[in-house]
Amino acid sequence: MSVDGDDGKIIEGPDSPSSVGWVSAKKMCLYGDTANPLVLEAGGSIGPVEVEYETYGELSQDKDNVIVICHALTGDAHAAGWDREPFGPLREYRKKKPGWWNSMIGPGKPIDTNRFYALCVNVLGSCYGSSGPSSINPETGRPYGLSFPIVTVGDWAKIQFAVLDRLGIGKVLAVIGGSMGGQIALELALSEPERVGSLAILSAGPRLTTQGLAFNAVGRNAIISDSNFSGGDYYGKDRPIKGLAVARMMAQITYLSEESMGVKFGRRLRGKDAPDYSLTGIEFEMESYLNYQAASFVERYDPNSYLYMTRAMDYYDAALIWGGGDLIEAMRRIKARTLVVSFSSDWLFPPELLRELVSALCRARHPLSYVNIPSRYGHDAFLVETDAVGRLIRSFLKDPKVG
Repeated sequence: MSVDGDDGKIIEGPDSPSSVGWVSAKKMCLYGDTANPLVLEAGGSIGPVEVEYETYGELSQDKDNVIVICHALTGDAHAAGWDREPFGPLREYRKKKPGWWNSMIGPGKPIDTNRFYALCVNVLGSCYGSSGPSSINPETGRPYGLSFPIVTVGDWAKIQFAVLDRLGIGKVLAVIGGSMGGQIALELALSEPERVGSLAILSAGPRLTTQGLAFNAVGRNAIISDSNFSGGDYYGKDRPIKGLAVARMMAQITYLSEESMGVKFGRRLRGKDAPDYSLTGIEFEMESYLNYQAASFVERYDPNSYLYMTRAMDYYDAALIWGGGDLIEAMRRIKARTLVVSFSSDWLFPPELLRELVSALCRARHPLSYVNIPSRYGHDAFLVETDAVGRLIRSFLKDPKVG
């Protein structure tokens, strides 16, 4: 079976031989003992912690075929296949589309589920199944809101290892992540080097650029300035969706490139031959696209989670955390074979930032491969350039040191 996507393209159906088929999310409760909560990097603690995750393929008898997939900013644990029982804010969205990296995960695909056991964990602070600001605080019986503690990339790595521990999995074959997921993947390899055999980082660096910090700040400010924000205590009331919509529009621009926007939209007017000379109406195709993306996003995402996720990305600085400000010293910790992939038109995590990471790894005498893929798709290229990325991941995982 095939399914027509929103853009008219044919999407692989759940009964395709190369699909993982119908999948269901799994839940795990961690740090449930009130005497042993999760102690957080920024201070404070939380417990119990509910974690949502999905797995694909069969875990080998020796539990030695595990690949951890780390999701991006507004992603979730549903990386491949079709959700058997979609619910909550993702219900309608997941009816239309398979997992966010479906092109990479499945029988015969680059992350071959005939060979590997893939695991994707939803991060703490999200609104997609793991504990976050929209979750119920057991002490009050009401959503946490902004009383939810500040989380960091380091906390996310700690949660992922806790999930692996509960599953009885020690060392993993590989950790793979793009964008925010690339930060998590890097942190996994830094925080417990002996447990990560191979590391693939796509469109991510050891920190955000100053410009990246600025875009995140504008997005958060749009949400906080919305009259419905109510100090983050808007649950059961009108949500600050106008602010979230602006934040999404801003972010969407950083995911693209001038070339991709020019090819797809240019300066074309929306459904007319001449402008209306309106200050408030939609005149251009580009405006219509941003409005569509924003309207779709606000239906499925919690504004508070957006604040927590972007702030965690802001705080991450691998050099500062692990090397006292020296990136080379930090990279000496890594023991995993490493693949770093940048994209020529990415200006959220630009190639020069990733080359800084590559240079530090080389100067730390670390074995690695680096590829800069020519692409007009901007930051989104790690999701869009499926053929090029797929060849690299397939080759990387074919190495005799993996599996």
